[in-house]
Amino acid sequence: MNAAPARIANARMYAVAPGAAAAWRRFFGWLTDASGISLEIIDHAYPAPLPALWARPDLACGFMCGLPFARSAGAVTPIAAPIPASGPTAGRAAYATHFVVAAGAPYRMIEDTFGRRIGTTVETSHSGYNAVRHHLLPYRRQRGGAALYTETVGGLHTPRRVIEAVIAGMIDVGPLDSFAYELIRLHEPGLASAIRILATTQAAPIPLLVAHAACPDAVVLALREALLSGGGGVERHADALALQGFAPIDPQSYRCLAEREDEAVAAGYGMIV
Repeated sequence: MNAAPARIANARMYAVAPGAAAAWRRFFGWLTDASGISLEIIDHAYPAPLPALWARPDLACGFMCGLPFARSAGAVTPIAAPIPASGPTAGRAAYATHFVVAAGAPYRMIEDTFGRRIGTTVETSHSGYNAVRHHLLPYRRQRGGAALYTETVGGLHTPRRVIEAVIAGMIDVGPLDSFAYELIRLHEPGLASAIRILATTQAAPIPLLVAHAACPDAVVLALREALLSGGGGVERHADALALQGFAPIDPQSYRCLAEREDEAVAAGYGMIV
């Protein structure tokens, strides 16, 4: 009898601290047992590009940002979405973007950072780019489209690198996924205490667990049922992952992310400055 093909799992987007990464590995171990689907937990750390992970035909369970999901046109199959247990969207399968500055910085509101340096992750990210631009769009309109910042430092890629750039003084303000912040606050409180939240964007559908479109329906259904039913397993891992549980996904709900991007581009706000 031929063995079932290996299926991979990865939590790169939310493996934001060593303790969080270890907790996700334990969680995927539980998911293997609960679903009956053998998952090989792989590393895909920065600087490996996330789109390369999402394009792997053997991907059975990995986090994907909502904006590329909304633009993916069937390249992946949604499984379930995490529900944060704390933060601005606690109890909902949603998240937001915090604008963070160094703990000792003099800024008290987002307008105080105008004329300084802002950081971004990648242009295809909602939390690290699209949400930032959407939040800042009214300020740009008030100024007739004039630049808000003297410099944009792009390509920071991960929440942790945004924090490090803020602390190092490379940037004055940067975007931080609110769920990532809760995980960092849980597992590395010292790092979290070195920054301060200045403003928070409108909530949005949270990054979701997906499988490659080539993944068999039976595999997706088994994983989805295990995540949504829990069977006590999700609860055992919830505290270490700042989770309340998982929610079913309405793919159409993610269209709002593409609409926010389209609104900014139509208004002439392409690159963040």
